[in-house]
Amino acid sequence: MQKRHITSLISQNFGKFASKEFSPWFQKIVNNVYVGLMGLDMNEFHAPHMYKSLNALFTRHLREDRMFSLDGSDFIAPCDSLISECGTMTEDYALQIKGMRYKCDDFIGSEFTQEEKNVVHNGTFLNFYLSPKDYHRYHMPTNLKVLKAVHIPGKFYPVNMPSLRKRLNLFIENERVVLHCESTSGKRFFMVLVSALNVGVMQVSFAPQIQTNAVATNPQAYDFTDMYLDKGMDFGCFEMGSTIIVIAQKEMLDLRVKAGDDVKYGQTIAKMN
Repeated sequence: MQKRHITSLISQNFGKFASKEFSPWFQKIVNNVYVGLMGLDMNEFHAPHMYKSLNALFTRHLREDRMFSLDGSDFIAPCDSLISECGTMTEDYALQIKGMRYKCDDFIGSEFTQEEKNVVHNGTFLNFYLSPKDYHRYHMPTNLKVLKAVHIPGKFYPVNMPSLRKRLNLFIENERVVLHCESTSGKRFFMVLVSALNVGVMQVSFAPQIQTNAVATNPQAYDFTDMYLDKGMDFGCFEMGSTIIVIAQKEMLDLRVKAGDDVKYGQTIAKMN
């Protein structure tokens, strides 16, 4: 059996610490220190002392869901994040960061057919980087059907800006969950959850059989027939900051954002054709 990478062990041990419920007085200190150090804006959430563990604080829910456009042509941001890169692919190449590109075929993985991957060649990509201070839950960007989900075990390198600039193929090396989706108009796109250092778990609520940062060393594929999900649905979270990447069929998305923009879940970031 393939040995697990050191970054996986570090992330798993950090996850154990973050999940531990300390006595209320000490947990309050831990939570308040984290909020202060990371600069969390808690206006939409419960007070820090209300969370019984650091992990509960990381994975906090909004007190009230945000309003977003119900127009079927509006594609919304799936999370609070920085758009680290976005634009048009060149065949199956997309940008990890300016000046550093990677092959999307390799990123999407071997569990998809070449025909399925060819559909998004020359399409549009968006990289959403969630920092440790961000709201960590993710939501569906449009009404869609999930055709397939693939868990690809891997490493847990940091995905912050310095790491993106120095480590080639970072997205391809890290553990990820690849969702193959179809819009209500029949357009295909991939939404990929990418792990990072200290991200012990990537939750996928509609597919609880997917267990990330676990013992699996080979890709696991899950096919669906009637998995219809609504825009805005909360379908899981990162346990710390990480990255979501959307890779869409050519001319499916007309972007309304650019690299370097900060976006919020619910914000309209593209028009769907």
